[in-house]
Amino acid sequence: MAQIEVVVPQLSESVAEATLLQWHKKVGEKVTRDENLIDVETDKVVLELPAPADGVIAQIIAADGATVVAGQVIAILDTDAAAQVEPVEVKAAPAPQSTNEPTPVAAPELASKGDVAMPAAAKLLADNNLSTSQVTGTGRDGRVTKGDVLGALSAPAAAPAAAKPALAQVPAATAGLESRPEQRVPMSRLRARVAERLIQSQSTNAILTTFNEINMQPVIDLRNKYKDRFEKEHGVKLGFMSFFVKAVVHALKKYPIVNASVDGNDIVYHGYFDIGVAVGSPRGLVVPILRDADQMSIADIEKKIGEFGQKAKDGKLSIEEMTGGTFTVSNGGTFGSMLSTPIINPPQSAILGIHATKERAVVENGQVVVRPMNYFALSYDHRIIDGREAVLSLVAIKEALEDPARLLLDL
Repeated sequence: MAQIEVVVPQLSESVAEATLLQWHKKVGEKVTRDENLIDVETDKVVLELPAPADGVIAQIIAADGATVVAGQVIAILDTDAAAQVEPVEVKAAPAPQSTNEPTPVAAPELASKGDVAMPAAAKLLADNNLSTSQVTGTGRDGRVTKGDVLGALSAPAAAPAAAKPALAQVPAATAGLESRPEQRVPMSRLRARVAERLIQSQSTNAILTTFNEINMQPVIDLRNKYKDRFEKEHGVKLGFMSFFVKAVVHALKKYPIVNASVDGNDIVYHGYFDIGVAVGSPRGLVVPILRDADQMSIADIEKKIGEFGQKAKDGKLSIEEMTGGTFTVSNGGTFGSMLSTPIINPPQSAILGIHATKERAVVENGQVVVRPMNYFALSYDHRIIDGREAVLSLVAIKEALEDPARLLLDL
């Protein structure tokens, strides 16, 4: 019998370990070469692990939820065996002995999605001689979580070990609380990494935010005038983000300190403009990078942002696409945000927050008029950026957007 090991792919240098999300195949099922076997989540991206060859899953070594490292064997593929006709119960086999790799625990009684237990829950079930049929799962697709098991174990002792906790045994004082469910789930690696970086940013940077209001009418008029011809010529819609990115690059060229970063006791001035664009995804906030944004045309920027948006939705962004960046633009206005103080994305020293454009009464030449106004917020690291540079760079962005010709004339 010819067997091939399925191993965790090489991870980024900054990523030490990953989590197995969900096997798409069971033991005994046939797979084809390059077919996705399982999703592997790091703190930056979700990777698909393709089958290395045609064959049948002979053994699953690491179960859903297991923590793994690059090069670790997680399954065995039999390239000679035929697919079994009857469905085979998926149970994680013991992992090879190792001093470093955790041994995953198989979820018992995997007869259906509703009977599946998460690894931590499965261990608790086994330690207490319980099965998944005795605990009501509140996780995704009815999966039994660790909290479900702990809740069952904390039920009144009068309940037999082999029976589900009955509502009749709940004390009268809490009898009405069954309609107020709670669910405890672990953070995804991405969410945990975002949390870690935000705390790092707050604790290491001297963050200050400056605001300005921008009349978006000139950009709106320019976009309305050319959007149809632009889409016909370039095959992509003309949005506002490309104007924002161009205005940011325009300002960073005037005030290079805002494009710099801190490295120990040194200030690193970047001679390039890699602009991060914050994008919401089903997994959380991600920030893909527009490399050398100063060399990109409006059409190039729109195409790349559209590509990033689709990749974020599909979970296909690569680690390389989200690594680096010298400045970030976050457009909360797409969700209706009116005002915010964005947090710097380390090791960068500044971030621009853009908000919803709303018609407001403003005074021009002594007259009250209605204009589409937008509040821009620039958060900056006061350790290296003084208020003067921060305010003037935001003013440069304002002037570029209120008079787009400045972007062409470099004024």
